[in-house]
Amino acid sequence: MAVLRRTTLIQRMLLVIALALLAACKPAGMGKQADDSETTAEALPVEVVAVSRRAIAASYSGTAPLEARAEAQVVAKTSGVALRVMAEEGQAVRAGQTLVQLDSDQQRLRVAQATAQVSKLEANYRRAAQLAEQRMVSAADVDQLRFDLANARAARDLARLELSYSTVVAPISGVIASRSIKPGNLVQINTPIFRIVDVSRLEATLNVPERELETLKVGQPVQLTVDAIPGRIFEGTVARIAPVVDAGSGTFRVVTAFDGGGLLQPGMFGRLRVDHDRRADALAMPRAALLDDEAEPTVFLVRGGKAQRQTVQLGHVDGDWVQVSDGLAEGDQVVTAGKVALREGSSVQIIGAANAAGAAVERAEAAADADQSDAQ
Repeated sequence: MAVLRRTTLIQRMLLVIALALLAACKPAGMGKQADDSETTAEALPVEVVAVSRRAIAASYSGTAPLEARAEAQVVAKTSGVALRVMAEEGQAVRAGQTLVQLDSDQQRLRVAQATAQVSKLEANYRRAAQLAEQRMVSAADVDQLRFDLANARAARDLARLELSYSTVVAPISGVIASRSIKPGNLVQINTPIFRIVDVSRLEATLNVPERELETLKVGQPVQLTVDAIPGRIFEGTVARIAPVVDAGSGTFRVVTAFDGGGLLQPGMFGRLRVDHDRRADALAMPRAALLDDEAEPTVFLVRGGKAQRQTVQLGHVDGDWVQVSDGLAEGDQVVTAGKVALREGSSVQIIGAANAAGAAVERAEAAADADQSDAQ
């Protein structure tokens, strides 16, 4: 038993000696490499964007359907059989153009009858006037004939008007949107037979909160995108503003106008943006750089490989970009990705640093070329 304990003790001593020899034989630089690896592992990867100057526009955005500037329901003003239909759906028509010709025989006969009655009364009135000069007819009889003649002329004009109704014309210029008549149909009075829309100019009405009343003005530029035509931006203007605020909704109406006759059509759902203040050379950074849980607008800068918290003052917001009024300088690198894990003074490793350095060199070369050109 004593021999067994002595053997175990000897084995342990040999193991300790072997470990000590291995530690003594370790290369001198291995410890330093391990320390460097630990330091590198502590650096947090981040993406940065340099603060730069760009065009920024303050805007109001909203949605609204497009509407035609003018629309008209064409109705029959008299009854009759449609002899000819001279317009089709989708056809462009001008104001006063003939669309339908109705049967007008009955109206023509009424005109002839009224015209004959007028001719008879005119002859009677002329003879009565001559006899009145000879005091052979009383003045009262002459006056009665004059009134009868005026009444007959009005009846003739009314018959002529009824005859004109047999020719249905376009009340406005535009495009035939719908047609509900065919040749041979019996058309009743006041029956809608066409719908015409004027697509030369389209409008969209925004209901804007009253806080924007002082910022939006007539003539300001408007950008429009529609779901039916992805990737296209259409330019328009603010056409009219109704300055009366609705007491129920707290909004006022802003009518925007766009040129029609092309891809845009009435009924399309539009997303509109009204630019009310443009800055051509504003200091700006991505909105993604802003920290979410801060009482004041704050970002992380990268300086000397360290993260530095910086409070900023903001101006206009334009899509994914925001104007910087104070707190940053042109060229400052703000963290846009990886900022959640950062703390003040955290070591960072910029992802894509080579690309950032190349862009900085290009900007420096461009600046040098500009300075040389100015010197010449």
